[in-house]
Amino acid sequence: MREFILYSRTGRTDARFRSLREAGRLDVVYQCILMSLFMSHAIRRDVVFHALLGGPPSPPLELVVDGKDIRDVHIDERTWEDLLRKVLSGGSHPGISIRKNSLQQLVKEKSNIFVLEESGESIKTIDLGENPVFVLGDQVGLPKKDEEFVLRYGKKVSIGGRAYLASACVGIINYILDQRESFVKQD
Repeated sequence: MREFILYSRTGRTDARFRSLREAGRLDVVYQCILMSLFMSHAIRRDVVFHALLGGPPSPPLELVVDGKDIRDVHIDERTWEDLLRKVLSGGSHPGISIRKNSLQQLVKEKSNIFVLEESGESIKTIDLGENPVFVLGDQVGLPKKDEEFVLRYGKKVSIGGRAYLASACVGIINYILDQRESFVKQD
């Protein structure tokens, strides 16, 4: 099992938006959902994606997409725009839920936490243990006070010395973990 937590400072917390990009950059959330859960012709059933939405009108909200339970989805942006609008307006969809929650409360519920940061220890050289949880910021990054809070429960990890798009970070981490799992299976 692996989990991703995306802190979206501006992601709208209601369904009143024309497009994901105009909804406080919910397009970044959508892109991270794709990279965390979808493979070619398959869904990663061992992944849970969380987005903490901090935009108007009623933050914070936690969007949870559980690969184990998600059904009837496609990877196109229009499908996800409709799904996000549906759950943000109080509707439901298998594997997708919304709850009132903060980043701090969510982090307290988890263990084995890693915060993505360019200056962190290389992900290639550390033991990630069982069921790692990766925390990353949106296009703006984690607020300093939230990052400091999360680091009380976890440690900084880096996928490289450059800043990558949040969705690329998720894809790179999945690749690294997939490689580690395939080497374990070969032994």
